[in-house]
Amino acid sequence: MRNWLKAAIVVAAGVLPVAAQAETLADALIAGYRNSNLLERNQALLRAADEDVAIAVSQLRPLVSYTARTGLTKSKLLPQGVVTSEALSASLTLSADLVLFNFGQTRMGVEVAKESVLATRQELVSQEQQVLFDVVSAYAEILLQQQIVALRQSNVRLITQELRAANDRFEVGEITRTDVAIAEAALAGSRANLAAAEGDLLVAREAYKLAVGSYPGRLAPLPPSPRIGKSLDEALAVALRTHPSIRQGQHLVKVADLQVEISKAAMKPSFGLGAELDVSGRDSAFGSAPNDTVTGTLGLSMTQTIYGGGRLSAVYRRALASKEAQRAGLHQTMAVVSQNLGNAWAGLGVFVASIDATERQIRAAQTAFDGVKEEATLGARTTLDVLDAEQELLDARATRLQAEASRYVAVYQILGAMGLLTAEHLQLGIPTYDPAGYYNAVKNAPATSAQGKRLDRILEKIGN
Repeated sequence: MRNWLKAAIVVAAGVLPVAAQAETLADALIAGYRNSNLLERNQALLRAADEDVAIAVSQLRPLVSYTARTGLTKSKLLPQGVVTSEALSASLTLSADLVLFNFGQTRMGVEVAKESVLATRQELVSQEQQVLFDVVSAYAEILLQQQIVALRQSNVRLITQELRAANDRFEVGEITRTDVAIAEAALAGSRANLAAAEGDLLVAREAYKLAVGSYPGRLAPLPPSPRIGKSLDEALAVALRTHPSIRQGQHLVKVADLQVEISKAAMKPSFGLGAELDVSGRDSAFGSAPNDTVTGTLGLSMTQTIYGGGRLSAVYRRALASKEAQRAGLHQTMAVVSQNLGNAWAGLGVFVASIDATERQIRAAQTAFDGVKEEATLGARTTLDVLDAEQELLDARATRLQAEASRYVAVYQILGAMGLLTAEHLQLGIPTYDPAGYYNAVKNAPATSAQGKRLDRILEKIGN
């Protein structure tokens, strides 16, 4: 088990042939974008929303249908039970109905579907941001844990040397057995910390696989951070314009406004045009001549609900309440976006300050460790003093590594809070999902036509 763990750590640490090319953060982001099941799911949901536009558009067109019937009619004279007539009948009815005017209900329904599509597109952008942020977090965590493992390994080697030195000094009577025991305990603790760090690295590898789609190979160092603006106010102005959650809320408010107008129009009459062609025939088994008829009907209709038990009024009130809820939700979303951006910006400042502080701490701890170690050789310090000084130096180095990784991730967190953590803004240079491609193919509700064939090609491409 221990050998397997070491082998996994060797791979995780990137001990590969020199000729192997290191995987960059851009490579990981591209793989994460292409392999994300969550993005694929939301892209399919967007296509479903696109079809809602086609369904709404179809309501503007005539509905043409047919009904075919056939049957055998038999008459008997009771109580004798004598068959008096027997005939085979058939009919074919072709009908067409078209809504001429319903105070804009149908057209507003199309607008509702379109706004819903735009809202769903923003949901896809939100998911894209989360996918890419998870990749950045996983990448930075792998590098951090590799550095922590290396730090722990160095600590084990150093304490091993301290233990050897303690044994040598004990042999010549310079120190007591207690000092040796202290070094032995420190070495055991250091090995336990190394095992924990190796476990954390394996956990980070699993998170990386989930985010990217494969285990990490040899990872290149983190590239320079993207630009996020000079001030919080500048970043906030961008966030309020571009954040997908805010844009989605704006489209949902428009949907709610349209639903109010639709519910008002539903209280008014609807005018329609109807046409019907009926062909029927009857063939008697007693030899009478076939009786075939053709009937055509064309007419206008007006429909209005006079009394529906209060349903229409309730629908209207519900639409008004939904409108108020969506507007309040939009305001809350804007407040949450502002808060998240402020928190991320403050966190970035904390990590920058922490890096600066730990740099000074490391320099001081290194000086202290060197001094204590030198004094210990002269007998002025104990083994415990040396180990304590070394532990302080180790803790300072680990804190700096964690602060550096957190600072880097915080930059991308700010970018996401601004609504800019997308493949396009990061200039990954890969083909991304085109939400307009499928929409343009279905928005006019094609059936069998050149548009339909084009749609088949798009579906085939998506499937591949």
